[in-house]
Amino acid sequence: MLARRLVLAAAATLALAAPVLANDWRRTHPELVFSIIPSENSGGVLDRYGPFVAYLSSELGVKVTLRIANDYAAVIEGLRTGQVHFAHLGPSAYARAAIVTEGAVEPLVTMANSQGAIGYYSVLYVRTGDSARTVQDLAGRNLCLVDPNSASGNNVPRFALNRLGIVPETHFAKVVYAGSHENAVVGLMQGTCDAAFNWWNTERESNLLRMAAKGMVKAEDVRIVFRSDLIPGSPITMMRAMPEPMRAAVRQAFLDAAEKGREAFLRISDGNATRYEPVKTEDYQVMVDLTRFIDQMRRRRS
Repeated sequence: MLARRLVLAAAATLALAAPVLANDWRRTHPELVFSIIPSENSGGVLDRYGPFVAYLSSELGVKVTLRIANDYAAVIEGLRTGQVHFAHLGPSAYARAAIVTEGAVEPLVTMANSQGAIGYYSVLYVRTGDSARTVQDLAGRNLCLVDPNSASGNNVPRFALNRLGIVPETHFAKVVYAGSHENAVVGLMQGTCDAAFNWWNTERESNLLRMAAKGMVKAEDVRIVFRSDLIPGSPITMMRAMPEPMRAAVRQAFLDAAEKGREAFLRISDGNATRYEPVKTEDYQVMVDLTRFIDQMRRRRS
């Protein structure tokens, strides 16, 4: 009888302790840093993400701080060193992170667009009055890419151009890294380049339309001459070394956002997304393979 009482008492103690243990990460991590690389100016990012960061803070029960990085490499390094706890990465940046950390990163969720698709495209814009109708027509002219670790702004374009037998550095007179998706479009409109790669979700959602909504450009002033195959969606990413209950809580906060933080959720996509969907490592193997392909191309040229 005494032994049975001791077993029951121990079980009760463990049951009471379980929630405390599960919440230990909040004591060791009273503040979480969420990092993104902007596709628009910093002011636009803060305006877009401010309410969503407040939702995350409330949902997770700890302070969440938004850190806007200059480039994907800075976000990856922040994750690797623990200065960033979770981050919004493009699929190529995630692939790069997976390679440099030897698989120590984990994709949690990605956003489904207005049509419910998980993914997006890389498109090549030219000015509306330009006579070019294909990539081949742009031979000897200037090209704007975005960032070396951008999927839609560099890696997918290079992979797609390679399949067409085109090497950007020889096909185009000049290849420029604009630094952001907005800068690439601005460079196109200002004549720095004659064509610019950018991200595009649907006819209703693209970086171009976001810029047009802010009065930065007129959407009708550019047109698309190339669109890639579907690219896996940009994942919210964490290091696997972070406590599992923390990773689970962050994942769930994003999965619940479309319902629990609806206004903030709609704000970050201009009302064009439907929900966050869970993703897994295997979903991004195609991007890891593509990134290794890009690396091999660079080594052959050096």
